[in-house]
Amino acid sequence: MQTNFTEAQLADPHVAESEAILRKCVHCGFCTATCPTYVTLGNELDSPRGRIYLIKDMLENGRAADREIVTHIDRCLSCLACMTTCPSGVNYMHLVDHARAHIEKTWRRPLPDRLIRALLAFVLPYPVRFRTALKLAKLGRPFAGMFEKAPVLKPLAAMLRLAPSTVPAMSSAAKPGVHGVQGRAKKGRAAILTGCAQSVLEPGINEATISLLNRLGVEVVVPQGEGCCGALVHHMGREEQALASARRNVDAWMHEIDNGGLDAIVVTASGCGTTIKDYGFMLRLDPAYAEKAAKVSALAKDITEYLAGLELPEPVLTPGTVVAYHAACSLQHGQKITRQPKALLAKAGFVVREPREGHLCCGSAGTYNILQPEISATLRDRKVRNIEATGAKIVAAGNIGCITQIASAVRLPVVHTVRLLDWAYGGEKPAGVAEPAVSAR
Repeated sequence: MQTNFTEAQLADPHVAESEAILRKCVHCGFCTATCPTYVTLGNELDSPRGRIYLIKDMLENGRAADREIVTHIDRCLSCLACMTTCPSGVNYMHLVDHARAHIEKTWRRPLPDRLIRALLAFVLPYPVRFRTALKLAKLGRPFAGMFEKAPVLKPLAAMLRLAPSTVPAMSSAAKPGVHGVQGRAKKGRAAILTGCAQSVLEPGINEATISLLNRLGVEVVVPQGEGCCGALVHHMGREEQALASARRNVDAWMHEIDNGGLDAIVVTASGCGTTIKDYGFMLRLDPAYAEKAAKVSALAKDITEYLAGLELPEPVLTPGTVVAYHAACSLQHGQKITRQPKALLAKAGFVVREPREGHLCCGSAGTYNILQPEISATLRDRKVRNIEATGAKIVAAGNIGCITQIASAVRLPVVHTVRLLDWAYGGEKPAGVAEPAVSAR
C-alpha cells in the first residue's frame, strides 16, 4: 500500500511503525473471508482491509478520529484471524492498537459510553473490586431486561447477564508464595500469572495448574506485586494504564528471575498470554524497561505450550470422553498455538473433535461482549451451534473469556483445558464432568 506520510510525522516512532505496517498491505482481501465482523455484517469497513483504509486516512492526514472510524474500530474484536490469513505479514494487531490509542486521545465519546468504559477500566483489572461488583450484580440482575430496552444501557444489561450467580471464594493460588514440589525431584521452576478476572471467576484453573505442575516436578511461584496483564485496558486504547500494568508485572517477574531463576512464566488465560508476549514491543521505547520486557516476553508461555515441552507420564485414568476443543482466538491467532492443546488432550485419553468454523471468534474478546452485545451474541450463538453439532460431552477452552461466553449459551460443561489434563493425571474432577469410562490403573 502506498503511503504519503511526511518526515515530521515519521519522526513519531508510533506513526513510523504504523506506516511500515500499512506498506505491507497489498489490498488482496484474504482477511475479509475470516473476519468475524465482516462475515456477520457484510460491510467492507467492518473488515480488516476496510479498517486499514480508515486508519491510514486518519493517521496520514494527522486528524482526530471521527464517528465513522470510531464505530468501525470499536466493532473490531482483535481476534487476529486476519493475521493468520494474511499472506503479506501485515501486523494488524499493532496497527489497530495504535489506532485505538489515537482514538482515546482525540475523540470525545458520548457520556454513557465514557462512563461504561471508565467503570470497566476501574473494576475489571482489580480482583477485589471485581469480586465486589459481581456480588452487587445480584441486586441489579432483575433490571437487566429493562436496561436492554434502552440502547445506552445495553452494556449494563450485558454485564448483569454475564455475571455469575455465585462467586467462588478467594483461592490460595492467588496469594504470593511458592508452591514447592513434595516428594519428587525438582525438574523446573515457573511463575504463574494470577491475573484479574480469571482469579475471581474461576480460581480452580490456576489451582489445577499448580497441582499438575507440582506433580510433574515443577516448582510454581506466585510473585509478589504481580497483577492484571493490562490487556483489558490496552484494547480500550488506555495505553498509559496498560503500560503501567506491564511495568509492574515486569518488575515482579524480574525479581523472581534474579532470585532463583525461572524456566517460564506460565499463563492460563490466553488473552493475557498474547499481551504479555507483546510486552517487549509495548515497552520498546522505554529505556528502563525495554530489555527487561523483552526477557519477560521470551519467557511467557501458555500452559499447554509449557506442558508440551515436559515429559508427561501415562495418565492415571483414561477418560474416553468426547471433547469439543474451542480454539481461543488469542491462542490460535495471537500466539499461533494450535497443535499442543489438542495433542495433550488426546494423549490424556480424550477424544478430541474440532467444531466447524473454528477460526471464527466466539464474541467474548475481553470487554467486547459488554460493549458490543448484539454482535457478540450473534457470534456466540453461531459458535455454540457448531460446538453442539460435534456431539461432544465437554467443551475445552484455554481462555476465561471464551469459557464465560460459551457457557452462557451452551448445554454442556465448559472447562479449561488444563483442568481436564489435571484430572486425567490424578487431579480433581472438574464440576459437571461425568466420570471416566475406564481407569488406567
